[in-house]
Amino acid sequence: MTPSIDFAQVEAVLLAAADAAAGRTLPLFRTGLAIDNKLESGFDPVTEADKSAETAIRDIISAAFPDHAVIGEEWGVSGTGPFSWIIDPVDGTRAFISGAPVWGTLIGFAIDGIAVAGVMSQPFIGETFLAVPGRSTYRRGGETRPNHTSGQTDLAAARIFTTTPNLFRGEHWAKWEAIEAATRLQRFGMDCYGYALLAAGHADLVVEPYLNTYDIAALVPIIREAGGAITCWDGSEPTGGGNVVAAATPALLEHALDRINAA
Repeated sequence: MTPSIDFAQVEAVLLAAADAAAGRTLPLFRTGLAIDNKLESGFDPVTEADKSAETAIRDIISAAFPDHAVIGEEWGVSGTGPFSWIIDPVDGTRAFISGAPVWGTLIGFAIDGIAVAGVMSQPFIGETFLAVPGRSTYRRGGETRPNHTSGQTDLAAARIFTTTPNLFRGEHWAKWEAIEAATRLQRFGMDCYGYALLAAGHADLVVEPYLNTYDIAALVPIIREAGGAITCWDGSEPTGGGNVVAAATPALLEHALDRINAA
């Protein structure tokens, strides 16, 4: 049996870790910081903000839960067990280095491989989207309010986000064309912020291929606890990453999956 967990402590750690990350990212945002490329062919940027923020997050988690596993984009995997923390210190590094405030710090908490709590922090705007079992909330300044998805069920009326249609080029291009043609409004370049806006009711669908676990784990409970639905295109659990679709409602998710998988 999996041991029980104190979710009040999980929430406190999520918020403290997000604050610690902001102390590392904000001083470097919109500055002339150095940019490294992870790839020999192509461009996958990483900066000191990514590396330093993940270190700060790991320090907070390890102090509170030293026996939990940690999975981070920059510093890899440490520990094993049923409880894991999944970190993307700067999701949307391309936005970060371009000065666009649609990047965010993602920290997810999973039990037996399924994310059940998470935070998306956008510290430049001052917004935090947080979920623990039973609630998804939006915080900015002194304001806290529940997240609620739009309730949209009609695919033809849906507002859809993806980071860039170029992600679908090749084997998935027909799928993007199908879902684009079926929806009312398409917007691009949002990274994790698009999923947060879906949870808050300002978008209806997000569709993206080739996600890693640290790209999506934190966002899974934020969407689900706001009334939304999220899965991989084959219907599997998205916490581990893959080809993902998130929707305002289970009905809209099914309509989107039908269109994607028919293409």
